[in-house]
Amino acid sequence: MIFTELRFVLFLATVFCVHWTLRSNRTRKLWLLLVSYGFYSIWDWRFLGLIILSTLVDYVAGQQIHRSEAPRRRKLWLGVSLVVNLGLLGTFKYLDFFRESTAAMLELFGFDPHMESLGWILPVGISFYTFQTLSYSLDIYFRRLKPVDGLLDLATFVAFFPQLVAGPIVRASDFLPQLATRRAFSFEKVRPLLLLFLVGFFKKACVSDNITGYVDAFYSAPESYSFLATWMGMLMFSVQIYCDFSGYSDMAIACSGLLGYQLRLNFDFPYLRSNIQEFWRTWHMSLSSWLRDYVYIPFGGNRGTRWFTNRNLLLTMLVAGVWHGAGWTFVLWGLLHGLALVAYREYRQAVPAPPAPRASGIALAVVANFLFVTFAWVLFRAGDFSIAKTITLNAVGLGANPSAHAVAGPFAIFSCLALLHLVAWKRFLRPWIERSSDWIFAVGYGMAFPCALALMNGSVKPFIYFQF
Repeated sequence: MIFTELRFVLFLATVFCVHWTLRSNRTRKLWLLLVSYGFYSIWDWRFLGLIILSTLVDYVAGQQIHRSEAPRRRKLWLGVSLVVNLGLLGTFKYLDFFRESTAAMLELFGFDPHMESLGWILPVGISFYTFQTLSYSLDIYFRRLKPVDGLLDLATFVAFFPQLVAGPIVRASDFLPQLATRRAFSFEKVRPLLLLFLVGFFKKACVSDNITGYVDAFYSAPESYSFLATWMGMLMFSVQIYCDFSGYSDMAIACSGLLGYQLRLNFDFPYLRSNIQEFWRTWHMSLSSWLRDYVYIPFGGNRGTRWFTNRNLLLTMLVAGVWHGAGWTFVLWGLLHGLALVAYREYRQAVPAPPAPRASGIALAVVANFLFVTFAWVLFRAGDFSIAKTITLNAVGLGANPSAHAVAGPFAIFSCLALLHLVAWKRFLRPWIERSSDWIFAVGYGMAFPCALALMNGSVKPFIYFQF
């Protein structure tokens, strides 16, 4: 069930009405748990057992870690949580990748391994809820959080349907305290949440879905595109993945808010940042902060020599690459971003207080940073190195098809979207919307939603991050 489907709107309306009708906080949590399990079962009920297993393991592990003062016992139960959760993730997501890599290596030495693919289906959202459950046991181990008193709270946190299948990655320390008390309904919060849902809907259904066909055609036969058309295909994927993923996050945050629970912002105009460090502070913020707190800092962070810190940056971004997909293109994508972060850090070490740049300099830095991110997305989207190589050669003018011609339509679309993005960044419309009366907002919203429906692609397409 996709957020942009009519049946999800009906599902959400039903959940919303029943949720706020129930008076007991425990009954509300039980209701949310049941509908969340039902929501996930629509995708594939067979994998619901994995969510329940992760929940049970982390509930027991959290209790044992908290009760024990012996370091060895605490590490043992943390190890149980890590082995089970990462073991499930590794089995379903990476086992075939390791098999293929091992087979390819053996073939280099003249062996013929005949290792057939397992062909296992990747459970939707496993990368997201695995990190969420791990945040619970890790925070208890680091004494940042006390375990929940009952299993219901932890199960509701893990399975909460707005963010279950594609994030944002919610921390136990952020969400569990909200479950402890009965939420109060507020009409004042409904308007901005409805607006946020509409914005996310527009990004996904009206922008991302409508350019999917162009992007798919480009990546299926990049050798037939000219230099300009190649760059337009690359730029269009940058637009697609941002609108697709940030659109989902917007709708997830809005759905959660309508039920009384607050999720953190996941995107903050990352394409308008002037350096790669700021990009990662504003792109998929729930993942980047998770990697910082549970990977980068435990590795040692910046508590050491420059080589030590740079190594930790590279390792963290390699983990980010592997988290996104089981393939060497994702590993190289993570390495490329890691090298960019190291280069920027070295620059800031060499020039700790650079002169304040002019507006033109900032604009050039934003464009350069965006082009780097766009170039790196090729590895993310290509799927194999042959396609990535073809696109890279085309992008630098060494392999483009001179007989092909760039289509003016995508250039016009990209220009309009860039302008719309700038308007949204400056928030020109927000003050007017906040000051408008309820009936003006209702009429405007009632007119905007049918317009968005009219701009939709004919078919509902799954979110890109469902495959991760």
